[in-house]
Amino acid sequence: MRLPKWVRLPGRTVRVRLTVLYTFLFLFCGVLLLTIASGVTVHTSAAVSSGGPPLTQSGLAAPRAPVSRPAIVQPPSVASQAAQQSQLAHTLFISSLWALAVMTIVSAGLGWLAAGRALRPVRRMAATTRRISGDNLHERLALDGPRDEFNELGDTINGLLARLEGAFAAQRRFVANASHELRTPLTTMRASLDVALAKPEPAPRQTVALAGRLRIELDKLDALLDAFLVLARAQHRHLPGCTTLPLDYVVGAALAGQATAIQARNLTVHDTSGPDGAWVTGSQALLSRLVENLIGNAVWHNTDGGWIRITTRTDGDRASLVVENSGQVLDQQQVDELAQPFRRLGADRTGSDKGSGLGLSIVAAIAEAHGGTLDLWARDGGGLGVRVGLPSAAARPLPAAAGVPA
Repeated sequence: MRLPKWVRLPGRTVRVRLTVLYTFLFLFCGVLLLTIASGVTVHTSAAVSSGGPPLTQSGLAAPRAPVSRPAIVQPPSVASQAAQQSQLAHTLFISSLWALAVMTIVSAGLGWLAAGRALRPVRRMAATTRRISGDNLHERLALDGPRDEFNELGDTINGLLARLEGAFAAQRRFVANASHELRTPLTTMRASLDVALAKPEPAPRQTVALAGRLRIELDKLDALLDAFLVLARAQHRHLPGCTTLPLDYVVGAALAGQATAIQARNLTVHDTSGPDGAWVTGSQALLSRLVENLIGNAVWHNTDGGWIRITTRTDGDRASLVVENSGQVLDQQQVDELAQPFRRLGADRTGSDKGSGLGLSIVAAIAEAHGGTLDLWARDGGGLGVRVGLPSAAARPLPAAAGVPA
């Protein structure tokens, strides 16, 4: 039997289970007490109706008073007294049942309040733990009161948060140091290639070809290192240079940067952005990287002579950017994994020259850092669709340094 939608029952929480336990224990004790009282009453009524001496409050037979007249076998007064005792026992039993029902309801309410009071530290710990993220790992659970099991649990969680804070700090230091240490040998190798090719005597043809190949690989390694650094900063919610800007401006800049590649593949771009511009607040550098990755992915994973459709709009408090492109028919199960690092479709990790496999994972990290979402789907006619949702911001002019084109 399904209950109506307006009936909302509490879930199987610890508070509900404790309340049920309190109520069951009270009901069991009440039924046991009522059974004992009913048994004593029935025994007393049976003794009176059989003509035996009535029982006193102590349970002993009252002494008979001496009589001067012959005894009567069944006096009418004894039968009347037995009927009164039976009626009184029935009334007492019914009244006890009503009292037990009322006190069961009262005990359930008191049990609910007592369970809530006992579990209040757990709710505080849960609320604080949900609020703590990678940006505020310095916060701790501040529990007052006696040194009980809840305080021990809070100390354990605080220790875990301290270890997580140390691990995040070490990872940030590693990323910062790696950005300098890895770029230095790349610069040195480029300089060595330039010096070798700049000698007065002409270099052999094989050397020139090898130097060109090495420079291409160094450029790929530099781009991969840059992608790693952007991904790490986005995952740690590091948002440099926050401002308010329209997404269509960022889309225009990204399309201008991909103009040569779009023209080389003879792609048609359909820009159906809304008139409001879809204003958002965030890091201009990271948001530009997000849009560049989406448009670059739509360009390189497309077919010659295909198309790209870009849409920006605002719906209530959410701004969205949708990028769709033509291409081969894709499997939705594989598309769902594209937001993970080094996931590509139809290419081996070591044999593809169309990116590092970090593009959409960087998009997902940047969107999450700005409080947004990323949705991917395989189009029925082939190709990929990507939607990025971000919190919208009130439209206002960009700073002069941003240089919004007319």
